[in-house]
Amino acid sequence: MFGYIMVNKAEMKFREFDIYHSFYCGICRDLKRKYGVRGQMALSYDMTFLAILLTGLYEPQTRRGSCKCVAHPFENHETRNNIFTEYAADMNILFAYYKCQDDWEDERKVWKLFYGKLLEGKTEKLKDVYAEKFRKLNMLMQDFSDAEKTGNADIDTLGGLFGQVMAEIVAVREDEWAESLRRLGFYLGKFIYLCDAYEDVEQDIKKGTPNPLKQKYESIDFEEECRTILMMMMSECCKEFERLPILENVEILRNILYSGVWGRYEVVREKRRQGSGMEASEKQ
Repeated sequence: MFGYIMVNKAEMKFREFDIYHSFYCGICRDLKRKYGVRGQMALSYDMTFLAILLTGLYEPQTRRGSCKCVAHPFENHETRNNIFTEYAADMNILFAYYKCQDDWEDERKVWKLFYGKLLEGKTEKLKDVYAEKFRKLNMLMQDFSDAEKTGNADIDTLGGLFGQVMAEIVAVREDEWAESLRRLGFYLGKFIYLCDAYEDVEQDIKKGTPNPLKQKYESIDFEEECRTILMMMMSECCKEFERLPILENVEILRNILYSGVWGRYEVVREKRRQGSGMEASEKQ
């Protein structure tokens, strides 16, 4: 369900991308240090946004360094590490575990079952560190799974549940910024869920897997309705973001929220549009 919280690299300055990538590499190092190579396999760009957001808001002490890795063995890459890259690494592992469970239940992907078992022991360690958050996330993910299994839950119900999951992750502390961070995470989570449902709707119809957009898919207003809802979600998300007193790397965060998150959606939308055009021409 992830892969949407990305930068629009074409609209970034070189230095901005270097900073962005240094946080990504920092999370990768934290994953390896805490969870080994198995943990590194869960690495994604999505949690990089979280690390940069929380770093900009709370301004913790950040260690800068450099490293080589298997992916880039011939050159050093700048890294940034702090308490929030470590937090992002922990959440990365937790979400990878939930994703493995979801893929196994929905599509019976054996390798996801196997990888999920490998991660299960790693997530046990998080129960003590994030006891209350872990409890809330488990309950929300169970509610989300149960709602999907009913087959008749609407997009607002499912999107709202995933929004609550993201709200708990983004609100790292119970302080003066918790409410804004929760709202930001809530609307970002709803946006992610709808994007995922939008991208997978045709495949889910063929496979018979849950997707609340199935009934809307044949509607003539399907594309416009989806885009309108997505714009509403990101509008609320960005509104909460702009209320936060973030100065450090704010342009990177704006690049992600105002442009980057739309990249994958636009690719899918254009591909679907071209596919519809080809079908129409074949019928003529």
